[in-house]
Amino acid sequence: MGVLLLTPGEPAGIGPEIACRMAAGRDGLVLVADPGLVERTLKRLNLNRKVNCVEPGESGAPGTIACLPVELANREQPGRLDPANAEYVVECLRRAARACLAGQADGLVTGPVHKGVINQAGMAFTGHTEFLAEMAEVEKVVMMLVSGPLRVALATTHLPLSQVPAAVTAVGLEQVVRVLADGLRARFRLASPRIAVLGLNPHAGEGGHLGREEIEIIEPVLDKLRDQGLDLIGPLPADTAFVPDRARQYDAILAMYHDQGLPVLKYAGFGQAVNLTLGLPFVRTSVDHGTALDRAGTGRVDAGSLAAAIDLAGELVGHRT
Repeated sequence: MGVLLLTPGEPAGIGPEIACRMAAGRDGLVLVADPGLVERTLKRLNLNRKVNCVEPGESGAPGTIACLPVELANREQPGRLDPANAEYVVECLRRAARACLAGQADGLVTGPVHKGVINQAGMAFTGHTEFLAEMAEVEKVVMMLVSGPLRVALATTHLPLSQVPAAVTAVGLEQVVRVLADGLRARFRLASPRIAVLGLNPHAGEGGHLGREEIEIIEPVLDKLRDQGLDLIGPLPADTAFVPDRARQYDAILAMYHDQGLPVLKYAGFGQAVNLTLGLPFVRTSVDHGTALDRAGTGRVDAGSLAAAIDLAGELVGHRT
């Protein structure tokens, strides 16, 4: 699998617990976190593992938990957010991204963060996807969730619904489709990926009666890219595109906005789904859930999504071109 970095995310949430559970059972994972936080979490979980602080590029000794150290501002309290620790959360991501960009790690797996408390602390942060794109200085990345054979990518990500129509532009949509197709080829070894593209409006606009974005923006972009050899289907009505017999015909489905595609995928595989960022120069996967503050410190958590994210990252590292 090589060396994978793992950022546990919000220290008051379930991220440290699921990260420690995974790191205790797998060599080759390096936690980017406060060593004291890791030790306290291990103690709560009754996991007898030694924490071994490492430098970027090091993987630590087998049987220990390797930790690339970043210091907390305040000691964590499970279930209770502390804005003073927001900079710590962002710094963990920053350190991990820098190591990946420098070739000191094979990929990055991220635990759940709490965007609200980060913004409350005065930092502009809309999500991992946007933050890592800025760190890597890439113009366009694509957020895609994977659950078994179902892959759902997003044309727009974390936007208020009122802002989505204006954000679906010909230039932006063309960039997204290209990044998605390139990512499916490079990461999943699909020579000619078949991509279904959803419409923005109900019934894909119903011939212009329910909106004209399909006619004026989406269809011309798809026609242009089809002429260049991409295998694209659509724009399709979102309410029928996910019917299993139809969804199995596609290598990925591109939704126009967050809550058009992700509720279906999470219904199909919540707790086992993986968030993947395409377009970065390194592999990055993440869990499909949030910080679950109400469960933090209770021991009643499911690490299934993180396990799936680690497995997929390891698989994709071997698929790099």
